This record gives sequence, structure tokens and C-alpha cells, in this order.
Amino acid sequence: MDIRCRKTKCIYNDKYTCKAKEILIKKNTECNKFENGNKPIDKTKWLFTDTPPEYAPQRDSATMEINCNAKCLFNENGKCVANGITLNDIKEKPLCVTFLHD
Repeated sequence: MDIRCRKTKCIYNDKYTCKAKEILIKKNTECNKFENGNKPIDKTKWLFTDTPPEYAPQRDSATMEINCNAKCLFNENGKCVANGITLNDIKEKPLCVTFLHD
């Protein structure tokens, strides 16, 4: 599963790839694993005006557990079954933008 996260200040973010062992997407589609750290700013916002960002390789879904409480089409008994998810840098905490309302 490809887990991309634009919240680059999170301690689990490694070049836009989430390195946490598990995450929980809450009912409001917010990631509860976010922990603020001292990381560089998100350069993907300027993708076409700057040099392309460097991405870490995607992770095997067997190495990460994605739990979900959102009313989403990809939520199957509390587990995310999407091929990949993207967490955006909106507000204070990252939100799952792969969310499709069920």
C-alpha cells in the first residue's frame, strides 16, 4: 500500500512516506498518529515551480496497519482496504484525502 503524507513536520514522515507501524483515521478523516517534529516544509505545494521532491519508496501493506473509523467506502470492518492513501497538510493535523463517503 502506498501511504503518502504531506505533513512533513510529523516525526513519522520520511520523504512523504509514513513510517509509523500503524495509524488510525478518525471519523473526521484526521490521522491520529501525527506527532509534530522538526522537519522541513512541504515542497510538493510548489511541484511545478521548484525541483521535484524526493520520495521515499512505498511501503508493503503487510508492514503497516491502517485502522479507520471514517464512514468511507474503503473502510472494511475498521480496516482501510484502499490500494493507497494520501494524507494532506490541511489544518493542524493531516486529513485522509483518499476518503470517499460511504
